[in-house]
Amino acid sequence: MIQPIFYDQLGQANFGWLAAKHHFSFGQYHDPQRMGFGKLRVINDDIIKPHSGFDTHPHRDMEIITYVRQGAISHKDSRGNSGRTEAGDVQVMSAGTGIFHSEHNHEDVDTNLYQIWIEPNKLGVEPRWDSHEFPSESNSDQLTLLVSGDEKAPLFIHADAKIFAGNIDAGNEITQKLDKDGYLLVSEGIILVGDIKLGKGDAAEITQQTEVVIIAEEDAEILLIDV
Repeated sequence: MIQPIFYDQLGQANFGWLAAKHHFSFGQYHDPQRMGFGKLRVINDDIIKPHSGFDTHPHRDMEIITYVRQGAISHKDSRGNSGRTEAGDVQVMSAGTGIFHSEHNHEDVDTNLYQIWIEPNKLGVEPRWDSHEFPSESNSDQLTLLVSGDEKAPLFIHADAKIFAGNIDAGNEITQKLDKDGYLLVSEGIILVGDIKLGKGDAAEITQQTEVVIIAEEDAEILLIDV
């Protein structure tokens, strides 16, 4: 089953320095029908203005993944970690027993990113942060694994989930297997999933399927969360 979630249906907030679209209830946006998807609790499609960002604040017992789509985000936390993650790359943070962090756009352009929260499969872990650079080339037959609960993955999280991403050239088709259910995000371009057309900012919930076929009508960049 494929249920489309269109960009103009998402919750929203605008604070001047931040324009956010919420796939699930978050902050001042509350929809009892949109409380999450399996262990997936938050997806925020954020646009952060230049030289602004999230000042230091705390988290605990949550796996937080940031996929940068445009610009870059600079991270700093109470464990001494710091780093800059650019478009197409990913950072992960296990909040565990508790961590304070800030996320700032020090660039001269807007930063657009997905902020993703997934419930951990283990509470009270040692807080940690990591990031990874990924190739931007198109892949003609499958998406690239970015994040999972397998320590062999490029980025590890304490969660029973996998996150894939990739660029698909116009006219190409890929078939992606699913272990659980899938939440598909379109970062750029236009794709077909079944007979449903999705564009930039749209999403789809994919349930009761062991695989999903994705066709790019335009050059596309997508993210798939298997959770």
